[in-house]
Amino acid sequence: MYAITVREPGGPDVLRWTEVPDPQAGPGEVVIDVAASAVNRADLLQRQGNYPPPPGASDIIGLEGSGTVSAIGDGVIDLRIGDEVCALLAGGGYAEKVAVPAAQVLPVPGGVDVVTSGGLPEIACTVWSNVVAAGRLNAGETLLVQGGSGGIGTHAIQVGKALGARVAATAGTPERLQRCRDLGADIAIDYHDDVAAELKKATDGHGADVILDNLGAKGLANNIAALAKDGRLIIIGMQGGVRAELNIGALLAKRASITAMGLRGRPVEGPNGKGRIVSGVREEIWPFVADGRVTPIVHARVPMEDAAEAHRMLEEGGVIGKILLLAPAAR
Repeated sequence: MYAITVREPGGPDVLRWTEVPDPQAGPGEVVIDVAASAVNRADLLQRQGNYPPPPGASDIIGLEGSGTVSAIGDGVIDLRIGDEVCALLAGGGYAEKVAVPAAQVLPVPGGVDVVTSGGLPEIACTVWSNVVAAGRLNAGETLLVQGGSGGIGTHAIQVGKALGARVAATAGTPERLQRCRDLGADIAIDYHDDVAAELKKATDGHGADVILDNLGAKGLANNIAALAKDGRLIIIGMQGGVRAELNIGALLAKRASITAMGLRGRPVEGPNGKGRIVSGVREEIWPFVADGRVTPIVHARVPMEDAAEAHRMLEEGGVIGKILLLAPAAR
């Protein structure tokens, strides 16, 4: 098969479309003939040499993909050759074929074609595991989505609304703020402003019960200020750095909690494993997709061979939703 490989750590130009061995389905695994993958910020870090794959995972970039099951390993009983699926991956998505544990495979949700579903597993699993499972977001609560116009943000806004929450979202331009509103955000805040102050003003002083944050250190103090009593801050990214001063007194005063959550390095099995997360997405998020309350937001569809261009697009900014990488078989 052909796949995108990394010649050496560096900029987008180190990505190459080259021939590599076909993956094989081990016990409990299936092979998927890939229709599409999608670009995530973690992919940029891996290309730069700053985010190596976990032990045993493919060193090919790509944390999600969709396509058709073409081979089945021993012990797999609930999937068949020819099934159209999408999957959460630990690596290997930028390729014509990928092997993946069956527990991490999802059916293509109703109302979505197999190509478009290639950009759903990573964001759906991220949002479910953080906002629903760890964040315990309830109907009537307020969810603040930091970076509402990105891939995770556009999905989180819609999931929050589907769950009956009041949703606030941040973005950096009027166009992106309006896109957040179009997706259902009740409150849209320019992240150049004092987000905590603006959110408190818009919520009559209440603040956010759950915050989904991709900034990390840079936004820590303001996120704590934005939390409501018993609020939950969930950190999933480090775009704003990794070190910050923590005011424990502010946390104690609000009975608040901070959780840092990663997805890629989790085991397949277990109560916190990827299989459990994928099962939760199938049971709780896929119905929202099927009935149209949650819609995949696709910024661009790029031939997989041109992954370098897709990486440049994401690095340059302005992307709303996901960039899909289409394998040759899907075009």
